[in-house]
Amino acid sequence: MFIARLAGVAVFDPNGDQVGRIRDVVATLRSARQPPRVLGLVVEVPMRRRIFLPMTRVTALDPGQVITTGVVNMRRFEQRSGETLVLAELLDRRATLLESDAAVSVVDVGMEQDRSRDWVITQLFVRRGASGTFRRRGETVVVGWGDVAGLADVEANQSAASLVASLEGKRPADVASALHELTPKRRGEVAAALDDEMLADVLEELPEDDQIQILGVLEQERAADVLEAMAPDDAADLLGELPPDQAEQLLELMEPEDAEDVRRLLVYDEYTAGGLMNPEPVVLPPDATVAEALARVRNPDLSPALASQVYVCRPPLDTPTGRFIGVAYIQRLLREPPATLVSRVCDTDLEPLPPETQLPRLTTYLATYNLVALPVVDANGHLLGAVTVDDVLDHLLPDDWRDRDQDEGREADRGS
Repeated sequence: MFIARLAGVAVFDPNGDQVGRIRDVVATLRSARQPPRVLGLVVEVPMRRRIFLPMTRVTALDPGQVITTGVVNMRRFEQRSGETLVLAELLDRRATLLESDAAVSVVDVGMEQDRSRDWVITQLFVRRGASGTFRRRGETVVVGWGDVAGLADVEANQSAASLVASLEGKRPADVASALHELTPKRRGEVAAALDDEMLADVLEELPEDDQIQILGVLEQERAADVLEAMAPDDAADLLGELPPDQAEQLLELMEPEDAEDVRRLLVYDEYTAGGLMNPEPVVLPPDATVAEALARVRNPDLSPALASQVYVCRPPLDTPTGRFIGVAYIQRLLREPPATLVSRVCDTDLEPLPPETQLPRLTTYLATYNLVALPVVDANGHLLGAVTVDDVLDHLLPDDWRDRDQDEGREADRGS
């Protein structure tokens, strides 16, 4: 069974109900000559939780489906010392054929059951290369595990091409979940292989410790480019966790316009409206039409919360704007003729909040008026930005909310 074919395969219980999908295979590397033993599968269940399914609980295994005994421990998977994630850490690894001393890279890994019914890695599907450069269409060959050298060292040089390819098309939150499960070294390799826009979106979904670790392995110019691609409030939160001198160096490398937005947010406390707001909401003048407003909120780069309403202000329209007039909600805009002026349909009774407003007040405000975003205005009536409900939730939830187990009292179940 070649393991790459198992990626994304559905896992079912004996009754035919789907448990989740395979995201990786856990093995333990013993020596260069002794085949690695496969311990189990990493299965992604609902809510993007990744759990460990021991091979002893697998009753049927093929590229189309996997059947379990029905007894599944829902505790979150945590990689232990000595364990290797085959898809994340073995694919694209560089090695040497012992017979010819030729350089190869691992394309796939084959496992089979031995006489004791244990699953072990016995074969490798490799691509030949030359001088450390691997041709995409180079010769491929199947060899035994013992026919190559250089794989027992998990810190060996490794490309991230296959793992990055497997993440294409996934939501940033799902990619973040996959990165969070990797070792710091492998996480840095994969992050370095992602483009700036995707890495920016993924960083916004990761815990702060992972964000800082990834930013630390990037070259400073690349780190600045990624920060520019992030939402200004998320970039400000991340820079606020760095030492002041490091944060200032990155700000100096950013484009002045992007850096200015972030600097304005860094002035405010993290748990205030000013610290949470996005300084780039949709702002239109009072003589703009409903058609113009709907065209602006169609921007795919806007989050659903930020696109839910348009802020009507006097020029200038860049924050801090001219005098704030009111809010036009997208539901109201959809019911009006395209030529209608937004100033005629905006809510002028909604009281904006000052940037010093504390998090508890923001939460109460959103709940009271059933809003997904709210305007932040300074003492002179200038719009500074908008706080969205997703940013408020991020700061209300515990720091470790991504890692919390639904069944904290249950013991992890690993094959010995």
